[in-house]
Amino acid sequence: MINRRTLTGAAFALGVSALAMAAPAAAQTKWNLPNAYPTDNPHTENLALFAKDVETATGGKLQITVHANAALFKAPEIKRAVASGQTQMGEILMSIHENEDPVFGIDVVPFLATSFEQSKKLYAASKGAIEKKLDAQGIKLLFMVPWAPQGVYAKKDINTVEDMKGLKWRAYNVGTARLGELLGMQSVTIQAAELPQALATGVVNSFMSSGGTGYDSKVWESLDHFYDVQAWIPKDATFVNKAAFNALDKPTQEAILKAAATAEERGWKMWQDKAGWYIDQLKAKGMKVQAPSPELASGFKKAGETLTADWLKKAGADGQAIIDAYKKM
Repeated sequence: MINRRTLTGAAFALGVSALAMAAPAAAQTKWNLPNAYPTDNPHTENLALFAKDVETATGGKLQITVHANAALFKAPEIKRAVASGQTQMGEILMSIHENEDPVFGIDVVPFLATSFEQSKKLYAASKGAIEKKLDAQGIKLLFMVPWAPQGVYAKKDINTVEDMKGLKWRAYNVGTARLGELLGMQSVTIQAAELPQALATGVVNSFMSSGGTGYDSKVWESLDHFYDVQAWIPKDATFVNKAAFNALDKPTQEAILKAAATAEERGWKMWQDKAGWYIDQLKAKGMKVQAPSPELASGFKKAGETLTADWLKKAGADGQAIIDAYKKM
């Protein structure tokens, strides 16, 4: 016969067991990290490794889920979602917010930094200003990683900038939209996740981007020329909601910062290693990959000078200070 004391003891034991099982779950924190690229893009792969590093360093206390291909938020929405706390973290192409503040578009000033070495110096010169702007919006910058140098995709021979007049041009930031305007093209703002459909349906028939974006979009199914202009090297920023970060205990904060430093170094190496591979893939798929003609290069340089002057006018003393610091490096 089971008496009341036995039942009470059993209930207590079950209660302790349940509390013991619930304790780790209660201590576990789950965050979201949206980005705008496919799972096999180096940016997304790097984010997945970053999330794994954080989970390992915190013993599973903080778990970060990467949401690829603009599945959680569209690219232009991610920064606002982080600032408002709709998501704890996010990754974006920084230059898509140049309209908000010119400093966010520093790395797409034409022909200012066209190699990975130059891009690193420009990042060093501009990082403090970018951090300050984001901090004022309740966002903490964690790391930034480049794309490959930008070239022009088209479906016809382009020997001079005049040959580009009338093309339906995909723009993804202020610089590409303004370039389309200067060269007499029809600019349509389309983010990376929407590009394959835009190409397939003929909404656009030309654009400027890296070999990586061309590969992700299977550009060879719609276009057949790539001109390796190397106009600029844009960068993606990964950041965290400042309030969410500050609410974490010190060891977890340190784990995030350490993983972020590792991700930044790894991300730069990934893109340097893979930039050439992407170009080889475009060639293997039958695309005509070539350097721009002297006339085309000259036309782009002239347009670039106009875009640079526009940017400096908008950025003012802050922008000039960044460029002066960069040129001294």
